Amino acid sequence: MAHLPPDTRAVVASERTREIALGAGIEVVELDGTFELELALDGADEIDSWLGCIKGGGGALLREKIVIAAARRFVVVAEASKKVERLGQGFRLPVEVVRFAWQDTRRRLSALLPDAELRMGENGSDPYLTDEGHYILDAAIPPSIDPAGLANLAASLNAVPGVVEHGLFLDMADLALLGRDDGTVERLER
Repeated sequence: MAHLPPDTRAVVASERTREIALGAGIEVVELDGTFELELALDGADEIDSWLGCIKGGGGALLREKIVIAAARRFVVVAEASKKVERLGQGFRLPVEVVRFAWQDTRRRLSALLPDAELRMGENGSDPYLTDEGHYILDAAIPPSIDPAGLANLAASLNAVPGVVEHGLFLDMADLALLGRDDGTVERLER
């Protein structure tokens, strides 16, 4: 790992990332409303040519969206293989929901995402819990929803009671750096 300046500070979006940052000597600070972040730097599970992303494969989509919203600039760093023609092409959309009546939330989501399934934890017998104590439903984005329709899907998901957040990160990224196997980098800019 490259040597970091001794005053390197970061806000993290998950407890797992907190452990990694502290282990690397990075000071972790809380997003307490007293400052604006200069830069949010994160990966994506999928990214399209318009810099729309699906995030949340690691389960921290709510916290990631909060951190990104607190930053002046959001840069995606990912493998070039994450670039897709259409979001949802190869990765299911995570939807974070409260645990109370989650089955009813899933029922109401079925008009938008008919095949939403509860994400299970590593042991396979218990539901996965986010750092905030919520469940995640993973669902295919229906192929009938084109890139222009994703904003409508996002707004519709936000309107379902019980939905805390979804993994559509639209109009948030300013730049994407996509690494290729040969060591070159593809740049996508807004």
